[in-house]
Amino acid sequence: MSRMILVMGESGSGKTTSMRNLDPKSTFYIDCDKKGLSWKGWRKQYIPTEKDKQNGNYWASSNASAITQIMVKISAEKPQIKTIVIDTLNWVMIDDEFKRMKEKGYDKWQDLAFSVKEMVAMGQQLREDLTVIFTAHTQTERDDSGFAFTRMKTSGKKLDKISIESMFTTVLLAKCVDGKYLFETQSNNSTAKSPMGAFEEKEIKNDITKVIKALEEF
Repeated sequence: MSRMILVMGESGSGKTTSMRNLDPKSTFYIDCDKKGLSWKGWRKQYIPTEKDKQNGNYWASSNASAITQIMVKISAEKPQIKTIVIDTLNWVMIDDEFKRMKEKGYDKWQDLAFSVKEMVAMGQQLREDLTVIFTAHTQTERDDSGFAFTRMKTSGKKLDKISIESMFTTVLLAKCVDGKYLFETQSNNSTAKSPMGAFEEKEIKNDITKVIKALEEF
């Protein structure tokens, strides 16, 4: 069973930037947003697969079925890859939704929920030495009393019922506080969570490599 991490947060909260210290030699980056990465020099670190099918470690796609297939292939055929990043889950949902926007009825929402759930579920079933990191945008809801709660943003009520966060043991909320980029590791009016004892503090530095190192003990 592979290690699964969900990094969620608003746009600009540091989700992508938190991946800056990953070793490109052992990382495969799936850019669902197709916008490139957010630190200087990333183009030298991540080579598109269309330029180098054998050694490429960067692929831009938001197709759920294709992403599922490439994860399985990496697990089976690329032992040098230890980390797979899927950035972001929301564009996978939007891609499917836009392709079928003219369709009417309930079936398209069922199909969307199934494809996303299957992709995340496959991430759980890969090699034991693989860490699979999904990123996602968040939404904050407020009730009549003003209580605010932050969770992963989804497309359609079916995905809300599934609760994607429940498929992860580690959910980190990326945020910027007083100019500092941080990860919230435990719930503070959010769906953030982590294994008991993994982190001493509820807020830690925004660096996914330190998170992976801490989780290696679990």
